[in-house]
Amino acid sequence: MLTKRIIPCLDIKDGQTVKGINFENIQNVGDPVELGSYYAQQGADELVFLDITATHEKRKTFAELVTRIAKHINIPFTVGGGISTVEDVSVLLNAGADKVSVNTAAVKNPQLINDLAKRFGSQCIVLAIDTKHTGNDWLVHLNGGRVATDIKTIEWAKQGVDRGAGEILLTSMNNDGTKNGFALDITRDVSEAVNVPVVASGGAGTMQHFADVFIKGKADAALAASIFHYKEIEIRDLKKFLREYKIDVRG
Repeated sequence: MLTKRIIPCLDIKDGQTVKGINFENIQNVGDPVELGSYYAQQGADELVFLDITATHEKRKTFAELVTRIAKHINIPFTVGGGISTVEDVSVLLNAGADKVSVNTAAVKNPQLINDLAKRFGSQCIVLAIDTKHTGNDWLVHLNGGRVATDIKTIEWAKQGVDRGAGEILLTSMNNDGTKNGFALDITRDVSEAVNVPVVASGGAGTMQHFADVFIKGKADAALAASIFHYKEIEIRDLKKFLREYKIDVRG
């Protein structure tokens, strides 16, 4: 059985790490390279850096930041935000990223997933899905959660994997930033529907929430931001807690 991973997420805006609640009320929380280095020392298994204001003009600036991150961090890291072309991915991987995540562009042009997997390999292509429970179903949302679609989350996850995505980063917009726990039902359903790792995101507030998403949500990894940024939970303490639940985590 693969070990479960703990992944701090750093949302990047204009070169700084920021955090909001339900994708709103953005606040600055520090330098991404310093934070990333700290998490690596604390025992984080991987990191995710998302450029939340990504534009074509800022792509070069983000690539330069990725280069800085790669020089200071010795654990795998994923980058995402506004990635829409093979060239975008090439630039970021060449800058030092281990994986890239695609979201809105992949929904608008699903063939992009095929093209990226063929060019770079499925192992470095992450399909990020922002999902929201609306009515009776979990539906995919685009553009940082601002645009609703009628695409069902489980069906999109399965299609993405069929096209070559090697991992799913599943964020519940309903839970994001609330610290009330991960969305266990949709995480479990997606995890059972695909044969690639699923990273649960959105809602972490306590150590118990991580245990729940691994056991009940069947996630392969759990991602969080503010509880790590504000040192409400230390990663070493979290891993010790998870071991008491017989959850296999790295040292």
